Amino acid sequence: MKPRKPAALETDDLFRSCLDQIINDKHELAVLSQQIDWDYLDTQVEPFFAIEGRPAIRSRLMIGLHLLKHMYQLSDERVCEAWVENPYYQFFCGEKYFQHRLPIQRSSMTHWRQRIGDDFFEKLIQESLRIAHENKALKKNQLRRIVVDTTVQPKAVAFPTDVQTRYKALCALVKLSKQHNVSLRQSYLRVCKTALIKSGRYRHAKQMKRAKRQERFIQIRLGRVIRDIRRKTADSSKLKESFSLALKNATVLQKQTRTSKEKRYSWHAPEVECIGKGKVAKPYEFGCKVSVTTSINPAPAGHFVLHITALHGRPFDGHTLKPVLESYEQQVGTTPERVYVDKGYQGHHFEPKNRVFKSGQKRGVHGVIKKELRRRSVVEPIIGHLKADHHLGRNYLKGQQGDKVNALLSGAGYNFKLLLKWFKLYFAQIILRYLFCIKKLTPNFHELVPG
Repeated sequence: MKPRKPAALETDDLFRSCLDQIINDKHELAVLSQQIDWDYLDTQVEPFFAIEGRPAIRSRLMIGLHLLKHMYQLSDERVCEAWVENPYYQFFCGEKYFQHRLPIQRSSMTHWRQRIGDDFFEKLIQESLRIAHENKALKKNQLRRIVVDTTVQPKAVAFPTDVQTRYKALCALVKLSKQHNVSLRQSYLRVCKTALIKSGRYRHAKQMKRAKRQERFIQIRLGRVIRDIRRKTADSSKLKESFSLALKNATVLQKQTRTSKEKRYSWHAPEVECIGKGKVAKPYEFGCKVSVTTSINPAPAGHFVLHITALHGRPFDGHTLKPVLESYEQQVGTTPERVYVDKGYQGHHFEPKNRVFKSGQKRGVHGVIKKELRRRSVVEPIIGHLKADHHLGRNYLKGQQGDKVNALLSGAGYNFKLLLKWFKLYFAQIILRYLFCIKKLTPNFHELVPG
């Protein structure tokens, strides 16, 4: 059923004080909660719920928890704990009185994300840009000259090795066989665990031939288990369907080599891709590509994330420019006049070419364009903040949908955090102006206000 709106309270509780009487209404979180159009976001969430049935959790509570999580770099568990302790968090999520317990379970955040999908979270970035524009933290002309760059969103997986992932595949197949009462001729769990330990010790001692012998031992046993399961499930269509995905991933793992086109780098996250960005410290990263767009000139509140999206299939940077700009125009509603990119976008084949400028380009670069091209690297610290402070540096959400949701929430959390700083600075300026006026009107101001 659709989320039920909280009932309006006509009279105050005599024994409890409202949150707006306890907190500072000039606090940046309180100001931001008044700026967000919660009714609009609620109407965007309603289509994902049925008309009949048990009422869903209030949309403002779930949206607020996700924004707080990505604004302050918290986990699902930690943001739920902090919500009970912090009255500003509760006011931001729409509570009227201070609550001593969270009305949901932590797992409700996971189920809500999976139900909503990734399309809705684009609305949060649009809402952050609308608030910034209305509060003069972002000017409209700054949306026409942008910088586009890509980075890697690493997945929360162990460093992939073939021997480790094959052993995990073997354990998963044996466990699945026990769940479906499929009796295997032999599980090989004990001997493969010993071989895995020996392989690690031999590699540490630089005895590669012995290590490869143990790794080949695990590879052969995994193949035997795969063939045994296929024989035992050949006569049952229901068992075939239950084992199909696991057998497919295990077969790829068992047969993959260094030059294989189709690879699996993690058993529990088969969507993980190996991406090389040319870094000295990290030659290869395991996750997915993410495209980040920001303005070339700083807004009054700083550089906002204007567009962010996750890209799967390891696309070449130049091939991502056209779909990213089309999505940017649709999401922001503005056609960019100039786009600045790095040398990785060589051969982007985007028309018209005269509005795309690459780093190091000489032809057609003069005047203002030359100055703006020097500022192309402004996107790099923004990517650093997204990774260090807003969960883009390690993604714990499941599947390709989880990659997209985490990227969008990271961008929304970054934008709303900038707005918090803007509101805090705005009220500080008002207080300073007020004190300056009093100082001019009061001769003995220093005696009244020490320091």
